[in-house]
Amino acid sequence: MNEESLMQKKYVKIGFYVGVVLVAYFGNVALQSHWGRQAVEATGLEILSLEQALTKAKAENKLVLADLSAIWCASCRKFDEKVLSDARVRAAVQRDFVFARIEYESEAGTAFAEKYKVSGFPNLLILDSEGTMKRHLDLTFEPERFLTQLER
Repeated sequence: MNEESLMQKKYVKIGFYVGVVLVAYFGNVALQSHWGRQAVEATGLEILSLEQALTKAKAENKLVLADLSAIWCASCRKFDEKVLSDARVRAAVQRDFVFARIEYESEAGTAFAEKYKVSGFPNLLILDSEGTMKRHLDLTFEPERFLTQLER
């Protein structure tokens, strides 16, 4: 084999491995996103943008529970499944708040993170109907602890 043939073989091999890594990565993101959408739906909460939630909160004289999350985020999915899907939590949120979910990887997510000086996800804030932050909630995967935070 000549040197040119060996180089071509090497590049084909490298290309194959890069392709495998890319397929695995994007396949994982797609799967995580699918599971994330299922978890969001399982909460049973009405999902509004921040702007929609602020308008509705003003009309209903409620606070906004704003959730900055990423659809593919495993911790966000766990929070949706363990906490927001809990019947007691869902009832408290629906009774006392207007729920807004802000996708981290969107323009709205970037603006939200900058305005409220938060990073990472999930990040949960209680806002008044003008958008002023009242409280930043600690992340917990225990429904009882989350309910206690909501009631403060």
